[in-house]
Amino acid sequence: MPQNNSPTIPQETNLNGDPFKKRVYWNLIVTLTGFFIFLLGLRPDLFGMDRSPVIGFIQIAVSVIGLSILCLGGYLSMRTLWQGKPLSIAAEIGIRFISTGLVIAIFSALADFFGFGSHPFPESLPYLGEWQVLGIVIGEYTIAFGFFLMIPFPKIRIFPKIPHSSDSKR
Repeated sequence: MPQNNSPTIPQETNLNGDPFKKRVYWNLIVTLTGFFIFLLGLRPDLFGMDRSPVIGFIQIAVSVIGLSILCLGGYLSMRTLWQGKPLSIAAEIGIRFISTGLVIAIFSALADFFGFGSHPFPESLPYLGEWQVLGIVIGEYTIAFGFFLMIPFPKIRIFPKIPHSSDSKR
């Protein structure tokens, strides 16, 4: 009786050999770190830090960096859930939605500093206005829709498989 010396791969291991739970754990740590940095930028008073009456450049920059890290960690977490399998078309489109939403949020948040906001930098003190907040919210909804599209749903067969006439001869 021939012996099979090939190593067996446990069920919770990815194709590249990394344990699945460990990768998800570290990716979720990156996601939560991004969330806390994002929250620190928007609400520094929650962390016992001083807050100015308006949200200025430093707070906007910190929140944009936090949102970027959050998106990166979320993408890595969702990509790990696919366990090395090829992504579906919906998941590929979801990646584009995540990227587009991040760009919308970044450019909306930093519109005054780029010179196309309602309070351009050299002329007035830039701050986060209501139109910029609306742009950030639209960007965040776009990111959330992208993450929804990246969920690895199981394939469901709507119609039963119809046997062909050539299948019965085998």
